[in-house]
Amino acid sequence: MTEKHYSEPPSVKVYSFEELLEEKGYIVYTNVGTSMLPLLRQRRDIIEIRPLAGKPQKYDVLLYKRGETYILHRVLKVRPDGGYLIAGDNNIFVERDVTDRMILGKMTRIIRDGREIRTDTDFRYKLYSHIWVDFFPVKCFLLRARGKLSRIYHRIFH
Repeated sequence: MTEKHYSEPPSVKVYSFEELLEEKGYIVYTNVGTSMLPLLRQRRDIIEIRPLAGKPQKYDVLLYKRGETYILHRVLKVRPDGGYLIAGDNNIFVERDVTDRMILGKMTRIIRDGREIRTDTDFRYKLYSHIWVDFFPVKCFLLRARGKLSRIYHRIFH
């Protein structure tokens, strides 16, 4: 019987998103979580983040960091003081205290089922973004109603 010798595995450097943006100029990954549904499907769609080329604008999807947590949400409004109102497409709560120093980059591309969606040129993406932001109060009402109806249904039938 021959003895097997295993070499040490190569060391692997783990990069933070900040380091990737600094060194490579972009990040490509799949998102985790449901806050950006229906636009981004958890662990299925591939997204590209690039550093900002200017100030964030209404409708942009930004990657920012709160404490040690990375968050990818959409700008609903740019405040006069320079801050941002931001929310996930599938959320009804708004984050009101996001500032420039928290923002790492902007989503520039989505790969869904092998098809590329560019956030700066795709008409359907832009239309979706406008509907989702411009009708935010209606969306909140519908999401709250869906939650209440679901709770009522479960009380009655379970």
